[in-house]
Amino acid sequence: MIPFNFVYCRPATLEQAYEAFGQLQAEGKNPVYYAGGSEVITLCRAGSIAPGAVIDLKEIPECRVLSADREDLHFGAARTLNDIKESRLVPLLTLCCGRIADHTNQCRITLGGNLCGTILYRETCLPLLLADATVTLFGGRGLHAVPFQSVFDGRMQLEAGEFIVEVGLPGWAAQAPHWHIKRTTNEKIDYPLVSLAALCKDGRLRVALSGVCSYPFRSAEIEDVLNDSSLSIERRVEGAAALLPEPAYSDVRGSGQYRVFVLKNTLQTLLEAFSNDQI
Repeated sequence: MIPFNFVYCRPATLEQAYEAFGQLQAEGKNPVYYAGGSEVITLCRAGSIAPGAVIDLKEIPECRVLSADREDLHFGAARTLNDIKESRLVPLLTLCCGRIADHTNQCRITLGGNLCGTILYRETCLPLLLADATVTLFGGRGLHAVPFQSVFDGRMQLEAGEFIVEVGLPGWAAQAPHWHIKRTTNEKIDYPLVSLAALCKDGRLRVALSGVCSYPFRSAEIEDVLNDSSLSIERRVEGAAALLPEPAYSDVRGSGQYRVFVLKNTLQTLLEAFSNDQI
């Protein structure tokens, strides 16, 4: 049970959602958008946030798209991880969604919620960073699509009142050789020490990481080292681990030093598989 009163708004269109946000913000209600709601409800119950209004996006048709056309694949922000997993439209995204939380929570957590949430891992971003995804937003500039990497820097960088409508991936991403592994301390469904996703395009590895730092990322410098076939696998692993964008993350699940150890082992496994044409 949420221990305070709030306004609940369930718009039917993108325009209604944005207008409701502006009106409720002007009334001092500090509104938040809501899709699956798993994180919003948990934070409200814990007293970490206390919005005066929530705006439910689940009934907006554009936020529920899940389809493939001749060029792109489309994933609505209000689609759950389980919806995306069962669609099997993009195998790497299917793997990432299927390894976040347990099945019950996969049926609640949405793509938009995972990307915009406060939990630092945001693992659904990994395939999007690798596959040149686009993201369609709605806000003060109306409906517009931009490259995902232009609005994601560890977390979504959105304007006030702006929200994700859908994510689009190019068709080649569904066919690309891929690899995903998630290393946890205790259980498969735990938060990651290291979550690594890789795609191969034009014979070159693309790699994105979550868990090892305080935000998920893709690094061109790390990819250059990993793809340098003039170096041994061991030297590539050491070189890549030395190029983290910040010191490795430490928490109760593992120290930064341990995360780097796990990362090196994971990269070693990836490069050996890639060298043996197992990706």
